[in-house]
Amino acid sequence: MTEVELPLRTPRLNLRAIVESDFGMHQLLFSNPLVVRYLYDEVLEGAALRTHFEKRFWQGPGSEGEWANLAVEHDGRFIGEVGICLLERVTNTAEVGYVFLPECSGHGLASEAVQEVVSFCFEFWNVHRVIARLDARNDRSARLCERLGFRLEAHFIENEFIKGELTSEKVYAILDREWFARTH
Repeated sequence: MTEVELPLRTPRLNLRAIVESDFGMHQLLFSNPLVVRYLYDEVLEGAALRTHFEKRFWQGPGSEGEWANLAVEHDGRFIGEVGICLLERVTNTAEVGYVFLPECSGHGLASEAVQEVVSFCFEFWNVHRVIARLDARNDRSARLCERLGFRLEAHFIENEFIKGELTSEKVYAILDREWFARTH
């Protein structure tokens, strides 16, 4: 995998390493019930929030299974986070995840950020496949994946027990050749 210098930039966004001064915005994200509704975590606070935040510092391409996270800025304002993880070296598969402030929805900012990170996975990490796993009730996230050309590969029914209930999961994916056919 090739290392790349941060930040990554799009026409409207700056994707950069998360720094200590982002803690307040991270807290705003992960203490919001609307933001964490479809995530594994409950609303976070105190020591759990601090630990969660400290795992977000960019270390570049990590070992298999380790997440690398970026802060997303629009007009100099922190609006969310995007994470990538190399799931398997054998299949060269990465996963993308994202979380944004609710007031930022409907402007294409999440799509723009995720598109840039997926391009990064294919162009700099040279992965073969990128997936996104999401709670099946998260229609906005599903539409984001579909806008970017991901296909629904699996819909697992009541396969996880999260926040006291059985939930279903959707898995979206796109291959490198499919991505490059769409973007080049």
